[in-house]
Amino acid sequence: MRHSSNPMILPLAGTALVGVVIGGLVSYPGWGLGISLLAWSLLQARHYNRLMKWLSRELDELPPEDTGPWGDLLDQLARRHKRGVIREQRLQSAISRFQQCTAALSSAIVIIDRDNHLEWWNRAAGKLLGIDDRDRGKSIFNIVRDPRFIRYYRKGVYQEPLQLISPNNHDMYLQYQVHRFGDDDRVLVARDVTRLFKLEQTRQDFVANASHELRTPLTVISGYLETFLDQELPRPLQRGMSQMQQQAKRMESLVADLLLLSRLEATQHTSDEQPIHIHSLIAQIHRDAADLSADREHSFNLDIDPDYDLIGQELELQSAFSNLVFNAVRYTPEAGNIEISWRVDAKGGHFSVKDNGIGIDPIHIPRLTERFYRVDESRSSASGGTGLGLAIVKHVLMRHGAQLSIESRSGMGSTFSCHFPSDMIRSIKQVANGQH
Repeated sequence: MRHSSNPMILPLAGTALVGVVIGGLVSYPGWGLGISLLAWSLLQARHYNRLMKWLSRELDELPPEDTGPWGDLLDQLARRHKRGVIREQRLQSAISRFQQCTAALSSAIVIIDRDNHLEWWNRAAGKLLGIDDRDRGKSIFNIVRDPRFIRYYRKGVYQEPLQLISPNNHDMYLQYQVHRFGDDDRVLVARDVTRLFKLEQTRQDFVANASHELRTPLTVISGYLETFLDQELPRPLQRGMSQMQQQAKRMESLVADLLLLSRLEATQHTSDEQPIHIHSLIAQIHRDAADLSADREHSFNLDIDPDYDLIGQELELQSAFSNLVFNAVRYTPEAGNIEISWRVDAKGGHFSVKDNGIGIDPIHIPRLTERFYRVDESRSSASGGTGLGLAIVKHVLMRHGAQLSIESRSGMGSTFSCHFPSDMIRSIKQVANGQH
């Protein structure tokens, strides 16, 4: 039913007209108009009071019966209220189901606001992280105090999860993953990976022990082969002994890489970070790469920022950098060009190795850092690689909070870059003044 724009005008006009008519009958039309308007106002006040009493209640009961415009108003309010109650019930049901769902999860879920304060968490967060009702509104750094977690959280790069000991149970290992949502809010997910950690530890121990046990027989075999090759031997025997010596050296390199990789996997972070004179480190790697190149006539170009050094574990970084440079030498044809650079900008430090060699099909790039993954089995075997070099690079960079990026196309060369966060960079002046 369609109503006029102001449904109160017609009743008001009718009341005024009746008052004027009645007042005119007794020769006092003005008094009749005034009394009728007063009576009409008192009636509207009564309707208004009834409406306010109903609104002041919980709105569980039906609205009072009324007629005219006030009745229409009450009916519309009642319908809107009913729709609101239905929406509220649906929302409450959804919230209840969400809470039941998260309570059933074994992983901890914590919602953190833009100021790093705890807003909400599920039941598992109490068991895994030790959060209780008293922690509402506190900083997440009051709950997880490990400096590695604080560094990971503040960095804002959450592609890789972080694995640490639980702050509530030192026999439990947790894997943390952070996701952004809303207005720079975050949700922290922590799951128990103790069983996986122990299985991985068993695997690492097995590889380390097996590799260690292989070193002694390989050393003996290599020693005897070297002694035999110093003697005058028939040509077929000489050829066989030489091939055996080459394979023994390759096995020794493989065992050395396995031992190094097992040690790197044992912990996620370095414990003895020290200033590194990266210019001397790169110069030494350049000399070793030139020796490896031998008569292949590779051209080496160095572009080194003279004002900044790096902090970290020198032997590990030397292994990572040399793996990248030696790979460039192995897979770049004769007279090829290899560029080694170290630069620093607002985002941090960047060590890069670029070559114009045979390149890599982009389909292989996501798997290059896997253990023993080979783009071309015959090509890798001929180059003398162990298949562990890039896996070692990946783990060294993870322990230094850095990342590896790879750009390559078949036949167009490759660029391998190590990106270090700005807090791992030190200016030469800082190092000279003893500032770490």
